[in-house]
Amino acid sequence: MSKLEFKSDSVTTNGDEGDVPIRRPSDRNSAKSHIRALPILIALGAVALAALTSTRSLIRIVPILITFGTVALAALLGWPAWETYMDAPWTRDSTVRVYVVAMAPEVVGRIVELPIVDNQFVHKGDLLIVIDPTDYAIAVRQGEAAVQQAKADMQNKQAESERRQKLTNLAVTAEEQQSYASSAASAQAVYQQTLASLDRARVNLERTRIRSPVNGYVTNLLTQLGDYATVGQRVISVVDTDSFWVDGYFEETSLGRIHDGDPATVKLMGYSQVVHGHVGGIARGINVPNVNPDSAGLASVNPIFTWVRLAQRVPVRIRIDQVPDGIRLVAGMTATVQIDPQPKPSFR
Repeated sequence: MSKLEFKSDSVTTNGDEGDVPIRRPSDRNSAKSHIRALPILIALGAVALAALTSTRSLIRIVPILITFGTVALAALLGWPAWETYMDAPWTRDSTVRVYVVAMAPEVVGRIVELPIVDNQFVHKGDLLIVIDPTDYAIAVRQGEAAVQQAKADMQNKQAESERRQKLTNLAVTAEEQQSYASSAASAQAVYQQTLASLDRARVNLERTRIRSPVNGYVTNLLTQLGDYATVGQRVISVVDTDSFWVDGYFEETSLGRIHDGDPATVKLMGYSQVVHGHVGGIARGINVPNVNPDSAGLASVNPIFTWVRLAQRVPVRIRIDQVPDGIRLVAGMTATVQIDPQPKPSFR
């Protein structure tokens, strides 16, 4: 019986050493390669450690550099703003204002025509309201009749007086001449009175038609067709669009740098555009609570006094020179006003 022999990769020696495997040359080469790579790994580790140390130092310096850069940029940008704030007076406490024409009838009657609506733009002279003119037209005709009657009576008495004045003392006495002359003068006065009454009747008839005295917008219209108009009671209001201005309430510490005619810029809260204008005047007085007298006529002085004294605010009127397209001025709007003081003339 033949024996099959299996060859293994290991080579055995005689005796007990045949059970111990001996490594192949490939295993020895692999170990040598690992030993040779060890210095390279150590060098790479050192470089990585140095880089990590530099990165940490750089990370510590970056916030400081950013802080210094931010401060420098803020100073660079803040200096012009500070100069503008100190040299150019400005205030956020400003209001758009306008004149409002409140019209009240000068005659009584029922409103029979109302050809307008609320917030409608009207031109100067446009018809707003018509009060029933029937009674006033009748008064005009009566006045015309009274004038004709008074004129005829005056002419008759003047003729009589002229005839008496031509007669001699044998036909008429001096007393009669004086009486006829006085009667003629009285008739002339009555005629003039009737003329005045006729003029008043015509004026009242014209007053039944209320027209707009300005260019502007009808605002807060509450009057309705058929309402009864009363003398002196407001029935319609018109905002005068040609009278808009801005009141800037500046602190009294800034008034020394504000003069009439200085250019001004107005920034409305609801718009990005700028409205240009100029200083039209500075108020010459504001309310002083301490001067209000009590029931005995004595001044009521407020005893409270604090260490911090707030500057009073004085109205400065800004006349509007130009309104950009797209801006709708409304009385009561909030605005920011800046005054650009004109340079003082230099004397050589």
